[in-house]
Amino acid sequence: MNIRPLHDQVIVHRLDEGEQKIGGIIIPDSAKEKPQQGTVIAVGNGKAAKDGKRVPLDVKAGDRILFGKYSGQEIRLDGTDYFIMKEDDVLAVVEGRTGPNKKKKKR
Repeated sequence: MNIRPLHDQVIVHRLDEGEQKIGGIIIPDSAKEKPQQGTVIAVGNGKAAKDGKRVPLDVKAGDRILFGKYSGQEIRLDGTDYFIMKEDDVLAVVEGRTGPNKKKKKR
């Protein structure tokens, strides 16, 4: 994919959650809550400051991020769905281990 978002926009690929089952009932895709995590695919050059200089973005391609439930605009490129959103819609960058915290054994 050869695309470059403008200014403070980022392109995000939403992470798949897998098939949800509750009590043996398969929930249809239309009723599933979509994950609010994704991987940054591309970023713009940054916002223009009042003095005309560019302020670089805090996120970069490859970062795993959390974003708001109603953030961004869905787009389709080369048959794949992505989101394009402002950096302000990014809530956090996920770093390190992403699974649940495991308790350490006491010795």
